Amino acid sequence: MNFLILAAGTRNKIVQYFRRTFAGIGTIVATDASALGPAVYDADKYYIVPPINAEGYMERIFDICRKERISGVLSLIDPELSMLAENEERFRELGVTVIGSSYELCEMSLDKMQMYKWLSAHGYCCAKSWTDKEAFYRAADAGEVSYPVFVKPFRGSASIGISKAFDKETVDLLFSHEEGLMVQEYLDGQEIGADVYIDMISGEVVSIFTKKKIKMRAGETDKAVSFKDPALFDYIEKFVLEAGYKGQIDIDLFEIGGRYYISEVNPRFGGGYPHAYEAGCDHMKLILNNLKGKANSRHIGAYEEGIYMMKYNEVMIKKGSL
Repeated sequence: MNFLILAAGTRNKIVQYFRRTFAGIGTIVATDASALGPAVYDADKYYIVPPINAEGYMERIFDICRKERISGVLSLIDPELSMLAENEERFRELGVTVIGSSYELCEMSLDKMQMYKWLSAHGYCCAKSWTDKEAFYRAADAGEVSYPVFVKPFRGSASIGISKAFDKETVDLLFSHEEGLMVQEYLDGQEIGADVYIDMISGEVVSIFTKKKIKMRAGETDKAVSFKDPALFDYIEKFVLEAGYKGQIDIDLFEIGGRYYISEVNPRFGGGYPHAYEAGCDHMKLILNNLKGKANSRHIGAYEEGIYMMKYNEVMIKKGSL
């Protein structure tokens, strides 16, 4: 039972955890578009592949699936999630299970305005958002939103291109230099991360791990501490089931005045997932069970509170040409 991890990049821990879980059962195969993506060297086997937007990319992935007799596949980058979902039937014909959500949900998660509209329509607290800056100015004049605000691409990931604007002049300047931007209300509260697994067979939420973020770096959690709130678990489960996500997802939230606001959803492993794994939430094992045709039982909140995660730098050294 072999497993394929696409766009492994610098997610060394994710690859290591999969190898640990699949040891003696199957081979972990990783890909990346660069030979300088260190995580591929932690896999049992690896392939350097073209960029995801290159012609013939998916055919290359299908070839790897056939050659390595792959049973399951997932990607660690947002833009590729929709591609996997779009080709789910092709993967199924090869006997490969895509660990992920539907194409529509992957697209909604990538498009922040689509997500905002869905959350608002379904009654979830979230940051007010605008793609029309004139509509934002009218809202600001009416006192519906105040500075500072975030200006960001409405389709994007990894906090790329995000700017904090403290006045109208800055918003005007940013919109004049780039297309595809949105204005988003600044949420000032405790930032929270949730690692969630929705069983691929039963469709039920079977694992939730939550952490309070202490420090962020380059859009990722740098330091955090685990905590539990049954009300938050219920809130997350309600949202996930109503939206229809499956497999591994990463949710960013804020706690403001005793209310939880949903910020973003990434239908994949997040950069802070190692915190969940080391605290006892082995989602690789849940994936393996699903690939075996076994539904997982619920173990929501099955971890200790007060466990701290602190990221630090590491290096990988390779000799010769790559």
